[in-house]
Amino acid sequence: MDLKYLIREPETITSSTPLLILLHGYGSNEEDLFSFVPTLPADWLVVSFRAPLSTDFEGFSWYDIDFNDLENRVDVPQAKESMKGILETILRITNQYGLSDNETHLCGFSQGGILSYALALENPDLFSKVACMSCYAEERLLENIVKDKKKLEKLRFFVSHGTDDVVIPLEEGRKAAEMLYDLSCYFSFREYMSGHSVNQKNYMDLMEFLLK
Repeated sequence: MDLKYLIREPETITSSTPLLILLHGYGSNEEDLFSFVPTLPADWLVVSFRAPLSTDFEGFSWYDIDFNDLENRVDVPQAKESMKGILETILRITNQYGLSDNETHLCGFSQGGILSYALALENPDLFSKVACMSCYAEERLLENIVKDKKKLEKLRFFVSHGTDDVVIPLEEGRKAAEMLYDLSCYFSFREYMSGHSVNQKNYMDLMEFLLK
């Protein structure tokens, strides 16, 4: 899978240059989270992926959603194919820029956050900081996650959710945080007076997490 993406290169790139991967939500595109760039560290390599599937109104998605079937709303094969494509592209970018001893961070919103959970927990050796915003942990994407506490120890999660989210209820975000607790992962869970979005306080807390 050849994913399209936007990239912000720092002036100098070394083998230890941090890499931040941004994964947008359903119906959005690679320009959405790329708007974070002005407040991100200038020495980071920042890559915002575009999901491979088209949606209405010229948007994109990582997998189709059946809004009429809550039990099987996720097209799991599509989601897993997208995860494979994301990993392949991350490794290609890592090799292209010679990032041999750097940290790679993930930041996803909604559908992108759901994939971020699965990607990080399946590949804890590849990632460091993981931000999962306005999303939940999809059990059918977590069948092959690593449960070795020593391998999970280096991951740091930032989980945020709006109290008035009508797309993905707050309770779903809380359940995901409980899962991280059960896995003995390091995480912070924040609730904000907002809907299915990232308000100013959420954004500021996210930046503080990434810059620590």
